[in-house]
Amino acid sequence: MRIGVPKETREGERRVALVPESCKKLVGKGIAVAVESGAGAASFFPDDAYRAVGATIENDVGALLGSADFVTKVQPPSLAEVGQLREGSLLLTTLLPIKNLDIVRALAERKSTAFSTDCIPRITRAQAMDTLSAMANVAGYKAVLIAANELAKYFPMLMTAAGTIFSAKVFVIGAGVAGLQAIATAKRLGATVTATDTRKAVAEQIQSLGARFVGVESTEDAQSASGYAQELSQEFYRKQTELIAQQCAAHDVVITTALIGGVKAPLLITADMVRKMQPGAVIVDLAAEAGGNCALTKPGQTVIENGVKIIGPLNLPSDMPRDSSTLYSRNLATFVLAFWQDGAFNLDLNDEIIKGALVTHAGQVLHAPSKAALETAGASGPA
Repeated sequence: MRIGVPKETREGERRVALVPESCKKLVGKGIAVAVESGAGAASFFPDDAYRAVGATIENDVGALLGSADFVTKVQPPSLAEVGQLREGSLLLTTLLPIKNLDIVRALAERKSTAFSTDCIPRITRAQAMDTLSAMANVAGYKAVLIAANELAKYFPMLMTAAGTIFSAKVFVIGAGVAGLQAIATAKRLGATVTATDTRKAVAEQIQSLGARFVGVESTEDAQSASGYAQELSQEFYRKQTELIAQQCAAHDVVITTALIGGVKAPLLITADMVRKMQPGAVIVDLAAEAGGNCALTKPGQTVIENGVKIIGPLNLPSDMPRDSSTLYSRNLATFVLAFWQDGAFNLDLNDEIIKGALVTHAGQVLHAPSKAALETAGASGPA
C-alpha cells in the first residue's frame, strides 16, 4: 500500500498530516509513504527528515494523489484535490462532512472510501485516534496564553513592596478537552479559575484541577450515550443563561469552548452580558469558527465592546504546528495500523470504528447525517 501526504492548501494551515516519526512506523510495517516536497516545512519537518525514515519525496502533487492508495490530510480536500484522487482510493482527514457537503458529494462520485476523524466514535479502543481531542488540547492551552497576553493585569497574585496584586479571575465555559486544558493552564499561570458545563460528570474533573465548579441545578444531563454534548430543554438554557451572566460580570477572562455535535456553537454570551462585564475584561471564543458562543464574536477578529475584548481565533492548532502535527500524525498512524493486517488495510465494514468514521464508500454516502443533508439540499438546490 502507498500512502500519500500532500501539502495542505487551505490558507493559514501550517500542519502536516504525517510527521517523520509516524512515517518511520508505517514504513517499518511495509507501507510505502510518499510526501509532497515541502509538506512539512511550515511545521519544521524538512524533506530530509522524511527521507531519513524511508519516505519518498515527490514534487508533482497530481502524480502523488493519483498514485496513492491512501491519502492523509489535515484539512478537507478541495474539489480540485478530490478530482486528482485515484478512483477508489482511501482518504483519511478531518472532513467535517456536514459542513462540507459539496466535498462529500464529490468524494462519493469519485468512489473514494473517505474516513472523517471527527466522526470516530468516542470509545476506549479509539482514544489514540481521536484528533478532535488532540487538537482541542492545543486550542485550550493556546487560548489561555492569548488571554494572558491581552489582559491588562497579571494572572498570578503578586506581593510586592508596593502592595498586593490579586490574581486574575478566569471563567471557563465548557469542560471538554479544550476547557479542561484551559483550566489547567490558567491555574498553572496562577489565576483563580471557575468553570461550568452542562454535563454533570465533569464537575469532579474540574475540581480535580483546582477550579471551582458552578452549574445549573437540574435533572437533565447534556452528555449523550456516545460521549458528545446534546441539546437540552429551554428551561435549562434559561437557568444557564442567568448563571453565565452572573459569572461573566464577575470575571476578568472568559474562555468559551462549547460545541454541539462538534460543529454547532450554541449562543451563550449575549451582547448585553458583554456590556455588563468590567472594562478590560477579555473573552476568548474557541467556538468562533462554528459561529461563536458570544453574540459579538467575529471569526478571526478581535472586537472591543464597552472596553471588553472579544477574540475569535481560528485554527489555533495551526499556530503550534510542530506539536499539533505530531499529535495529529500519531492519531492517523494509529488508525491505519489498527486495521493493517497481512500487508493490507482491512476495511472491516462491521467494525465500530470503521462504521463510525466512514463517510463515503463505493460511490455511496454512508454517513447518515450527511446523506440526509444532501437529500434535503438536492430537493432545494446545490449543497
